[in-house]
Amino acid sequence: MKLLSVVVPCYNSQDYMRYCIESLLPGGESVEILIVNDGSGDKTGEIADEYAAKYPSIIKSIHQANGGHGEAVNTGIRHATGGYFKVVDSDDWVDTRAYLKILAALEQLEADGETIDLLVSNFVYDKEGAKFKKVMRYDNVLPENKVLTWEEIGRFRKGQYLMMHSLLYRTAVLRECGLVLPKHTFYVDNLYVTAPLPYVNKIYYSNTDLYRYYIGRADQSVNEKVMIKRIDQQLKVNRLLIEQMSLQSNPSSKQSKYLFHHLEIVTMISTILLIRAGTKEHLQKKREFWNYIKETDLELYHQLRYGMMGRLLSLPGRIGRSISVGVYKITQKVVGFN
Repeated sequence: MKLLSVVVPCYNSQDYMRYCIESLLPGGESVEILIVNDGSGDKTGEIADEYAAKYPSIIKSIHQANGGHGEAVNTGIRHATGGYFKVVDSDDWVDTRAYLKILAALEQLEADGETIDLLVSNFVYDKEGAKFKKVMRYDNVLPENKVLTWEEIGRFRKGQYLMMHSLLYRTAVLRECGLVLPKHTFYVDNLYVTAPLPYVNKIYYSNTDLYRYYIGRADQSVNEKVMIKRIDQQLKVNRLLIEQMSLQSNPSSKQSKYLFHHLEIVTMISTILLIRAGTKEHLQKKREFWNYIKETDLELYHQLRYGMMGRLLSLPGRIGRSISVGVYKITQKVVGFN
């Protein structure tokens, strides 16, 4: 069995997928790379087959009808033979030294008879044209290079949260939790992060800048204009997160507190995008969205509505909305996201 399975979801990725794949090859025979061609109309499939022919013991080329990013990840989970599992998007890449360090850590854990459910590492917002590259670190929250339980973790700062880019799950955990991401839906990475967490008991943090998260293409799903255009998909994922949170049996646990923290951030993003769009239709969707939260889970609604972020996003009138957007813009500059 391979130590690690890496799925590379690809859709019309011919212009940048090679760089991503080449960054993963230094893992050698310890790693299997699953290139999932998600119904591309360009040369993505040919490039995937080319690499699979060149590295048959490392790379598998999988072709499927277009199902979206989530379905490509689902396919990766179904085909994975590695003990651990990671997603690397085709326009991103990994740092070689950090990659080898993490593989060495996994090998050592195996040699010591330790089984972890989740490995967390840092990621870099590699924003095109930006001189300063923001790194999302977790050393203030997670003690380094040791096996942890939830009770040993610290408190996440506002704006600091786990993303798909920072996580490497034990493959069995993804299967045990029954994770199936929705087809033809953007922003399902939030579900990939949170759905398995109730099944995670042992965590390991490597303070290495493994993942390089590219931001800069105009058609990228995280581009703000694109997100506003696809706001219904963002809201769909947000609602699924709310339903997930409502099922938590022990809301006082550190695990549940993190899930609330993550939900709060996603809800803030959904709300601010609706405010940024500024049309009557979008402002009506904002009211409907918050009514949905209230009707689904009144206690959760009060936590979100009357927390610091909720109060900021609920300032009345045009002036209040302008203040909310202003704070959001400052956060964009500080954190470095789109």
